[in-house]
Amino acid sequence: MKKKVVILSLHLGYGGIEKSIAALANILVEKYDVEIVCIYKLQPKPAFEISDKVKIKYLINSNIAKRVENYKILLSNKQFKKLFKKLYNDYFKKLKFLTFFKDLFSSITIYIKRTQTMKKYLRKTNANIIISTRTFLNELSSNYAPINTFKIGWEHNHYHDNMKYAIDVIRSVKKLDYFVLVSNNLYNFYNEKLKDTKCRCLFIPNILDKVPKETSKLTEERLISVGRLSKEKAQLDLLKIYNILVKDYPNWHLDIIGDGPERANLEEYIKNHNLKDKVTLHGFQNKDYIDNLLNKSSIYLMTSLTESFGIVLIEAMSHGLPCIAFSSAEGAQELINSGKDGYLIKNRNYEAYIKKIEDLIEKKEERIKIGKEAYKTSQNYTSDKVSQKWFDLLEKSDKNA
Repeated sequence: MKKKVVILSLHLGYGGIEKSIAALANILVEKYDVEIVCIYKLQPKPAFEISDKVKIKYLINSNIAKRVENYKILLSNKQFKKLFKKLYNDYFKKLKFLTFFKDLFSSITIYIKRTQTMKKYLRKTNANIIISTRTFLNELSSNYAPINTFKIGWEHNHYHDNMKYAIDVIRSVKKLDYFVLVSNNLYNFYNEKLKDTKCRCLFIPNILDKVPKETSKLTEERLISVGRLSKEKAQLDLLKIYNILVKDYPNWHLDIIGDGPERANLEEYIKNHNLKDKVTLHGFQNKDYIDNLLNKSSIYLMTSLTESFGIVLIEAMSHGLPCIAFSSAEGAQELINSGKDGYLIKNRNYEAYIKKIEDLIEKKEERIKIGKEAYKTSQNYTSDKVSQKWFDLLEKSDKNA
């Protein structure tokens, strides 16, 4: 009989964590019975392709759940002005005062219920292995899953010098069997902090779930960036950089794929700087759409303030695109060998960033050379190479039985 692996998730909407969960589930289901247990169901089907063999269970199936998450994101980022604007547009502008208080009560109830429903599930689960993907899920797995269950925490976020966040993470995984980190940087940090605890740390990079059949010819005048539109991804910085660049290279178009709380700010900047015909905000798109656009692009741009791994970089590299990123994105430092398969720009220096874009635009041979090396780098993260590390880890559960 196959062992049962349960992956605990907040939801299966758009996001880097959710993309990684889908990729892992698709690999593990070939050897294990795999179930993804989500707290929220935010949309009719998962944002990323998941095998029919994988079971998906939602603990809270409510239309108000998405709003809870949206408001929570604004609060966690201290974007109070946006929060009040959203509340005004959703309720007060339409004089829906009673609805506001009903939804507020429902939101609070659901926020509390998410813990209660997960506790209830964990107490009754027959899983042999549990993989938790958020700090609060680590804690719940530690405290409420059956004692003989093999428990793994999986961290995707970089603490980015926020020691309060790091301390919360450390506290949440102390009772787990293993803690998987997606970068060497994170592994070295947490391994030192957890050396005197039960929990053992392990570095396993994220998975390039699909290798494209062909790479970009790097001939079209297109720049591209993919990711959630949020403060930490700093797409507003990208637009500021592009606004300078486009004055000398007016034929080069910028495509931004993704959606999120920063979209309104980006749209406002595009409008105010007359970039409507130069920049396209594509919103959230499926894998085929993204692959198609990557294959039509010639340079990939990342402006993230922080990035734990940067799976989008690997995907861009797999299409043979030379990539440029700021070194503040810690994950990019591990993926890009600056000057060989891409460029890392120190100190968030706009001028240096623009200069590298200009070099790649003007020097086609350099663009092709860097792109070929980028493709080679991406092959280190294919599923056949990374999956074995997961299988080796899960086999350790036999020793704990």
